[in-house]
Amino acid sequence: MTTSAAELRPDRVPDGILRDLPKICLHDHLDGALRPATVVELADAAGHRLPVTDPAGLGRWMRRSAGSGSLVRYLETFEHTVAVLQTPEALVRCAREYVEDLVADGVVHAEVRWAPEQHTRGGLSMVEAVEAVRLGLSEGVLAAEDAGHLVSVTQILCAMRHGDRSLEVARLVVADRDRGVVAFDLAGPEDGFPPARHREALELLADELVPVTLHAGEAAGITSIRDALATGRALRLGHGVRIAEDIDIDQEDGVAVVDLGRTAGWVRDRGIALEICPTSNLQTGAVAAWGTSPDRHPVDMLYRTGFNVTVSPDNRLMSGTTVTGELSLLVEHFGYGLEDLERLQRNAASAAFLPLEDRDVLDELITEGFEGLGA
Repeated sequence: MTTSAAELRPDRVPDGILRDLPKICLHDHLDGALRPATVVELADAAGHRLPVTDPAGLGRWMRRSAGSGSLVRYLETFEHTVAVLQTPEALVRCAREYVEDLVADGVVHAEVRWAPEQHTRGGLSMVEAVEAVRLGLSEGVLAAEDAGHLVSVTQILCAMRHGDRSLEVARLVVADRDRGVVAFDLAGPEDGFPPARHREALELLADELVPVTLHAGEAAGITSIRDALATGRALRLGHGVRIAEDIDIDQEDGVAVVDLGRTAGWVRDRGIALEICPTSNLQTGAVAAWGTSPDRHPVDMLYRTGFNVTVSPDNRLMSGTTVTGELSLLVEHFGYGLEDLERLQRNAASAAFLPLEDRDVLDELITEGFEGLGA
């Protein structure tokens, strides 16, 4: 006996159903998405010392370290994943496995981001590193198609906020924008490293009409978000969850009255997508002002007040999660039903850095997937 969409209660959407639904992932770091077993194998080949050498134990160590409540400590876990991704073979393998894991999670489109400047220690150029990732993604997509799964994956290239190679990265994005690279990002320590440090790169991207999504509103607040919008001309906000600091909600005669500050109003009214990653936000302390449990995360408040909310895993390895896992949190803690989950996927489809025709195709896939549930 099958279960129809109409029969599913909002607070009882099974994980199996969630995995089968077509999903879109907009905020996912390649160097945070490695399988523990792959890290162990690559570390052994590279002679890199890991804190734990069995895959299960390494996974636990990553999640424990990432869950310290500090973004700085969270970022330290990447020392190990970046260290094992310094050869073309390693980058190809991890990109291919990344696509395999997307397919297993029911993802039909993903925009994977990573910082090529961090993968040149072994002699690779950034151009060679990007080509290796492109090859791995292509192998994964073709293998998925042969197995009957439709998935598309593009790259977002990051420059490190505390580094000095953003102009090089921006030029690489421009050069490869017709070869699967769709946007630019600034990643790394947010507080103290504003987009203004990378003004030349950001102006080049604006002149070339290349999309930008910037990490903002994670480790820093409204000022960082305003800077991402004004200086970076960001079309999406990486995390952006601290936009909630610019929102006041009062109760008047039992009715919630929402008052948006200027920055929050700008973001909501223009539909600027928030790339929210609930588990990661809890781990890094990005939402500590609202609480430390999933039910205190402001994602639901932002969704209910009309923000263009999208949901992604950020770093699958460090957070021990997937897109399905993040949606499951919303089902469990906020009672989201299929209508809510479908809206989140449509939000992501409309915000994807793809031509309109391709976004329309994604929207059709979402419609078919949700309408066909239980058929």
